[in-house]
Amino acid sequence: MLILFNKPFNILCQFTDKEGRKTLSDFISVKNVYAAGRLDYDSEGLVILTDDGKLQNIISDPKHKLIKTYWVQVEGTPSDKSLDKLRNGVLLKDGKTKPAEAKLISEPTIWERIPPIRNRKNIPTSWIELKIIEGKNRQVRRMTAAVGYPALRLIRYSIGEWNINQLNTGEWRETPS
Repeated sequence: MLILFNKPFNILCQFTDKEGRKTLSDFISVKNVYAAGRLDYDSEGLVILTDDGKLQNIISDPKHKLIKTYWVQVEGTPSDKSLDKLRNGVLLKDGKTKPAEAKLISEPTIWERIPPIRNRKNIPTSWIELKIIEGKNRQVRRMTAAVGYPALRLIRYSIGEWNINQLNTGEWRETPS
């Protein structure tokens, strides 16, 4: 079984929480499925769940090189030089990231985030599409910050061939694996 879930903002990517925060169990009632990888509490978008341990490993292990596509709303408008840094790999505290595909995109047609991001009158925002094959802790946020453009909103659009097309925030569907 393979489930594609469009995780809303501020939802834990697990089924229980001792602190009473919302979790996957608030949206998905299917038993014996587990997230193949994680998505941060303050990030949105695709989470894949499966009951197949082998498939879970393939999806979450970077050695299989499944491309993960993120849409990142950042503060400011990144220069070509900054995008080139992302494309060539960025030095973070835990090492240099692998090269990424990075480009400016138009604002995607997506759901409103609740609560909305903060808006500053004098600081424009832009959207970057970033494709990576790694999965370091908070990697995308750290990458955009390292080149001078903090992430305001982060949405994982796809993992490999799977994406959130036709899934509103909080919705899920079963799909062939």
